[in-house]
Amino acid sequence: MLKHIEEQIKALGCTIWELREETTKAWEFYFIRHELDQNRITELRSFPVTLYRPLEGGLLGAASGEIAPTDSDEAIRKKLADIYYQASLVKNPAYKLNDKPVASPPLKELDVAAIAKDFITAMAQVHETETEFVNSYEIFVKEITRHFRNSNGVEYTVRYPSSMIEVVVNARRGEHEIELYRMFESGTCDGDKLCRDVEKALRYGKDRLVTEPTPALNRFDVLLSTDDALQIYRWYFAIKANTEMIHCKMSDWKPGKAVAENMTGDRITLKAVSTLQNSSQDYPIDKEGAEIRDRTLIRNGVVESLWGPRQFSQYLGVEDSALAENFVVEGGACSEAELRKGDYLEVVEFSDFQVDPVGGDIAGEIRLGYLHQNGTVRIVTGGSVSGKMADAIPTMRFSAETEQYDTYVIPRVTLLEKLKITGAE
Repeated sequence: MLKHIEEQIKALGCTIWELREETTKAWEFYFIRHELDQNRITELRSFPVTLYRPLEGGLLGAASGEIAPTDSDEAIRKKLADIYYQASLVKNPAYKLNDKPVASPPLKELDVAAIAKDFITAMAQVHETETEFVNSYEIFVKEITRHFRNSNGVEYTVRYPSSMIEVVVNARRGEHEIELYRMFESGTCDGDKLCRDVEKALRYGKDRLVTEPTPALNRFDVLLSTDDALQIYRWYFAIKANTEMIHCKMSDWKPGKAVAENMTGDRITLKAVSTLQNSSQDYPIDKEGAEIRDRTLIRNGVVESLWGPRQFSQYLGVEDSALAENFVVEGGACSEAELRKGDYLEVVEFSDFQVDPVGGDIAGEIRLGYLHQNGTVRIVTGGSVSGKMADAIPTMRFSAETEQYDTYVIPRVTLLEKLKITGAE
């Protein structure tokens, strides 16, 4: 099928193209409490294609679409003709596709059924009570095989596991009940971590039922100990070093530039890595055919290198970049226990927590927090957290211990000093 599509592309007169065959084998399970409600096994194939079209004035158009394995020859020709026409409507400065040969890694032998069983076994081990319990959960385990080729002769095949489990937990106190939703993504199943994370959600649900309004704290230290901290590391630090963001003038970062001035806290070191154990995107060659190499993007608070898509990297003169998926942030100077000394607000549940990658604005509405103040701990809700990364980075501190959240390894706790806390009282 891949060869047939390629022939149809060439028949159009298109000489610049990228073509993939993606096969996904999946096992899915749906549980109510711990009783199996339904399950299914699926196998899907698709053929994403991108066609490029040289245009007058040194421009290059590009458009993408997808061929289905059940498409007739006529349907394939029509889809490709439509994509090729759409490419004439897009006018970008010309750039070249990857042309460096890459070696396919050994294909992993995966047992999707065994991975699914690990998830089921782990969920059965979650400690529950009559008032804090698992309402339902859905398990999705995939074996993904991608075969890529382009008009420059670059070709490779990778295979990797990609899993997701969605869990709904309930907590009850008298006539009051609360429901929390969690989604966990990974490569395979880390049963111990899954149990810890679900039991943590149960504890948060229980605490949500005994909260008091967040007081107006004005400027106060905020500690992040959940995956909300990813908003800082993924959607600020990593994305600011992305070539597309820089080319589009949404980031002014460049190699040699410090991420902030007058830093007295921990200086971040962020790496893009070619492989990360148990990541749901664990492959060493990106979707454009470029080898993903280990590279340090930020070292001790100074930008060292960039990453991003082929198009925008070439515009910036960066020839060896790639679309990295996996990132590691090195730990800081202090332990988690040391960072937990003194007064701070630990927010573990937001209605929505965001860090704007352009302006660096920090914002989130508090749903559950633990206010450590004057030697006491109060469980609070309501109000909001706000601030700016430019003000937070110089004194930001993070733990020596790290935690993996799917494609990212980040410090287990992150402390941002003197954020604005609007109370609910």
